[in-house]
Amino acid sequence: MILLGKGAPLTAPGFTSVCTQLGVGAAEVWALAFTEADYPYSGFWADRRPQILYEQHIFCRLTKGIYDKQAPDISNPSPGNYGASGDNQYIRLRKAMDLDADAAVQSASWGIGQVLGENYKAVGASSPEDFVSNMLASEDQQLLAAANEILSHKTVSVSGFLATHDWPNFAYYYNGSNYAASGYDKHLSSWYAKFSVGALPDIRVRAAQIYLMYLGYNPSVIDGIWGPRTASAVSAFQKDMGDPVTGEIDDPTLQQLINANT
Repeated sequence: MILLGKGAPLTAPGFTSVCTQLGVGAAEVWALAFTEADYPYSGFWADRRPQILYEQHIFCRLTKGIYDKQAPDISNPSPGNYGASGDNQYIRLRKAMDLDADAAVQSASWGIGQVLGENYKAVGASSPEDFVSNMLASEDQQLLAAANEILSHKTVSVSGFLATHDWPNFAYYYNGSNYAASGYDKHLSSWYAKFSVGALPDIRVRAAQIYLMYLGYNPSVIDGIWGPRTASAVSAFQKDMGDPVTGEIDDPTLQQLINANT
């Protein structure tokens, strides 16, 4: 199973559609995305692989513990042993995939909403491989999967908890019963407070930041906020392309970035 894809950034239609489906505002959805995704807050790493977190206890459960003695570092009834983010998570995932590929990808949380692969049916995928394909394709697909997971609860309105800012209840259903140990609800509340009174991420700026990141022009955080680091990265890209150096994301520059990433 190939774990590299297009890594397309969020689009305005994709983001707006998720807000509409959940019945919440932009600040609530951004709060969820920034709580779930690690720095630099993109659904993808610079190499276009989705952000993941591998869960050894889920792999153990899905494989009925048959690999616990053989590979206790990736199959263990106890959660934890996460290690560093980024490449380390893929090393662990690949080791698990060598044992049982379907169980392995179901044992990781994926993308901007950190949707657990085990929930692939609930989020609308036909198989674990189909789920991974969606996660590889775009942040739109990643965010849609998060929305579908929220809406998959039939006995309680999890989206309602998000809409009313009932962070503990939302955290319980989306992050799990141990949410308080990581302060998950507090992180949600903090990000929402930031976005509800300050500038929201600009989808266009954010897409440019992601494309710049893929090309090795470090715009720093993927936050959709225009700042000196992003302007500097844009200027460097324009200079290398032989274009007028404006340091601005005008239409020609954005198209150049898209073309350079295809």
